[in-house]
Amino acid sequence: MRPIQMVDTHSQYLAIKSEVDTAIHDVLDSAAYINGKAVQQFTQSLGQYLNVKHTIPCANGTDALQIAMMALGLEPGDEVITPSFTYIATTEVVALLKLTPVFVEVDPHTFCIDPASVRKAITPKTKAIVPVHLYGHAAPMEAIMAIAKEFNLYVIEDNAQAIGCDYTFSDGTTKKTGTIGTIGATSFYPSKNLGAYGDGGAIFTNDDQLAHQMKMIANHGQQKRYYHEVVGCNSRLDSIQAAVLNIKLKKLDEYNAARQKVAAFYNHAFANHPAVITPFVASYSTHVYHQYTLQLKGVNRDELVAYLAAHQIPSMIYYPVPGHRQDMFAAFGLKEMVLPITDELTNSVISLPIHTEMNKEQLNYICLNVLNFLNK
Repeated sequence: MRPIQMVDTHSQYLAIKSEVDTAIHDVLDSAAYINGKAVQQFTQSLGQYLNVKHTIPCANGTDALQIAMMALGLEPGDEVITPSFTYIATTEVVALLKLTPVFVEVDPHTFCIDPASVRKAITPKTKAIVPVHLYGHAAPMEAIMAIAKEFNLYVIEDNAQAIGCDYTFSDGTTKKTGTIGTIGATSFYPSKNLGAYGDGGAIFTNDDQLAHQMKMIANHGQQKRYYHEVVGCNSRLDSIQAAVLNIKLKKLDEYNAARQKVAAFYNHAFANHPAVITPFVASYSTHVYHQYTLQLKGVNRDELVAYLAAHQIPSMIYYPVPGHRQDMFAAFGLKEMVLPITDELTNSVISLPIHTEMNKEQLNYICLNVLNFLNK
C-alpha cells in the first residue's frame, strides 16, 4: 500500500507533470516572472469560473483578507465580527490593522458562523462580518447578507477552504462561495483544493471602485508607476504559480469530485456509529471537503491520534485553540468569553486524510483502524 498522507501533492503533480513542466519552462523562457502572461490568463480564467466581475491575484490568502479590509477603509477601533472557530489568519489581519475582533459562535452542524450569534454581537462600532466557509462547506450567506443589509455592514468571505463550493439561495439561484459578499478572499496554499506550488491568493468583487482600490493597494498603492495614491503593500502572484494554477483550475471540479468520493466512502464506513458524527451538508451548500472532519463523542481524541499514528495514519486537529483563547488577543480580554459550541468542537474534532489521489486500499485501511479503535 502506498504511504498515507493528509495531502499527497506529489502524486497529484505526477498526474499532470508534463503539462506543469511545460508551463513552468514557458515562464522561464519568457522571463516574465512577475505579472506575466500566465498571471493574466489565470486571473481571467478564475473570474470566468467563479462568474465574478473582478479578480485580483495576490501573494497569499492572508494578504487577500488584509487588502480587502484596507480597501473598505476600516479604521482602528472598528469592530469586525468573525467566528472564533477558524484558522488564525482570519482574525490575525483584524488585529494587525488595529481593528477590534468580535468573536461569535458557530453552528454545531456545519461548523460555520451562526447568524443569530452575529446579530447579537452587532454594536454601533460594527463595520464588517467575515464568514468563513470552513472545511469546504458554505457559511449561511443568505442570512448573513440579510443582516449585513439591515445594519449596513460589509461582508468579507473567507473562501480559503471552499473554492468551487456552490451556494443555493432560497429562490433557487446559485453562486460560488467567495462571490456573494462585498469581497471574497482565497488562498492557493499547496494543500488547498486549488493549490499552487508555493504561496498565492486572490480577491474577488463585483464592485468596480473596490476592485480599483484593491489593485492599487496590492501594488504599493499605485495606479501609475511611482505615483502612490494610498498606502499599500507588495502582494503579487508570481507567474510560475499562476502557470501551475492555470492547469489545476481546469481540473478543480474533478479534484473536488474526487474529494467528495472519499468523503462518501468515509460517511458510509462510519454511518450511525455512536462515537462519531460525520460531516453535515446543509441543503443550501455543496461540500468540497478541504478537510474531512469527524466530531467524536465520548472518545479520547489523543489516544485515537496516537493509535492512528502507530498504524502510519496521519490525522490533524483543525483547530485545537479557538481565536478567543489565543494569547495574541489577550489585550482584548477575550479568554473568558463563553462560546460553548466552539469550545466543544476544539476538544472533539479530528480530521482524517483526504485528497485527490486516495485509493480504495488506503481508505479501507484507514476506516478499519478507526473502527477498531472505536469498537475496542
